[in-house]
Amino acid sequence: MAFILALLEGSAFFAAVAAMIFVWTRPIVTDWIDILAIFGQIVSIALCCIIAFYYNDLYDLRIVRSFGGFAARLLQSFGVTLILLGIFYMLFPETKIAGGPFLSSLLIIFGLVLPLRATSYGLVRSGLLTRRVLVLGRSPLAHGIIAEIEAQPHLRYVVVGIVDDPAASPEPPANYPLLGPLDHLDKIIEEVRPDIILVALGEQRGRLPLTPLLEARTRRIVVAEGNAVYERLAGKLALESLRPSNLIFSTDFCKSGLELALTRAASVLIAAVGLVATAPLFGLIALAIRLDSAGPILFVQDRVGFHGKHFKLLKFRTMHAAARTSEWVCDNTDRVTRVGKWLRKFRLDELPQFLNIIRGDMNLVGPRPHPVTNFDLFSEKIPYYFLRLAVRPGVTGWAQVRYGYANNLQEEIEKMRYDLYYIKHLSIRFDLRILFDTVKIVLFGRGSREADAYPAGARMESKS
Repeated sequence: MAFILALLEGSAFFAAVAAMIFVWTRPIVTDWIDILAIFGQIVSIALCCIIAFYYNDLYDLRIVRSFGGFAARLLQSFGVTLILLGIFYMLFPETKIAGGPFLSSLLIIFGLVLPLRATSYGLVRSGLLTRRVLVLGRSPLAHGIIAEIEAQPHLRYVVVGIVDDPAASPEPPANYPLLGPLDHLDKIIEEVRPDIILVALGEQRGRLPLTPLLEARTRRIVVAEGNAVYERLAGKLALESLRPSNLIFSTDFCKSGLELALTRAASVLIAAVGLVATAPLFGLIALAIRLDSAGPILFVQDRVGFHGKHFKLLKFRTMHAAARTSEWVCDNTDRVTRVGKWLRKFRLDELPQFLNIIRGDMNLVGPRPHPVTNFDLFSEKIPYYFLRLAVRPGVTGWAQVRYGYANNLQEEIEKMRYDLYYIKHLSIRFDLRILFDTVKIVLFGRGSREADAYPAGARMESKS
């Protein structure tokens, strides 16, 4: 829904700006250069609006759940849009739309975006898009799927009940009735008439009611496998219910050489440009660290990288030295220096890792590399941990933008769900999305923790 909404609004922006340019200014088009110039103006102005909306979370329906919430964030994005449009008009003063940037911004936002979003919210709340969901099973996976559905009301899924045998455990989630055993699935389908049946049984062998499910398919009822649904809703993998066969026979974890080469080339190019662009900052940061506290300028630590190879991770030092240290963030907050607080806030302490990227230790995007001292513990306690070593670690990653720092083993397991999702769906397009989200976190501090977008209890917990 969010992607469709962003696509519709982006198309509407483009059409509205094009109409205003041609209606108000009536440009003279004589050749292809004029056409390209006008096209560039249209795209640039539309992008100003889209960027302002994106960085105010107006396309994330998990956060903006009501029209009132949208209106509040719209006012914030309006100011950002004016600033971006002002910069655009300074660079291209010959562009005249509807009498100037302020009036054109008002027309674009309040004459187009507000009615469009009001219409979309009205459609979502009308109930016309509501789909009735029947859940098979009371496994941790079933609990996780229901929690995700509850956390994302814009999906318009309504759980009508749960089907499972009486002896199964754990108990069904509160507020959802246990409609009967699996043997009565055909009768239950007739009674509740679901649009979707989610199969989330803890143990499927000998329990899966094949005939009723096949008959449901012939009646245009969607029968979906629970792991795939959870993955799509949550943006992470359900580790507890993953079977080795799910990974062995999956082709998603086998990326083409071309895909890996492109992501590597993009990382090296961006790191080289970033290193040159931020070179003046290196001297200023080094001086600030030296004046603020005693100790080395760089923090160097052994980390585990691609295929388990050890390498030296480089960061600007942000803490006072200590005789005994802990790898968990929460145990080191009292050691952070005054300069270190600012470096961490804007992620400037990570800049030396451009060198790690160029040396081949890391990519720009990927799972964060863990300290060597934690490798044995994580390998033993975290399921499928070895899969993290199949790709180069990154300066930023999907787990970082969706979850943030981990302060204990359970939170590391939670981050592993996101890391596996990234490895499974690795692509240039996915990397770009993570980079955009990283910029949003650095500039606005939004979206860096799963709890920012979901209410408490939406995470999947192991019930065993």
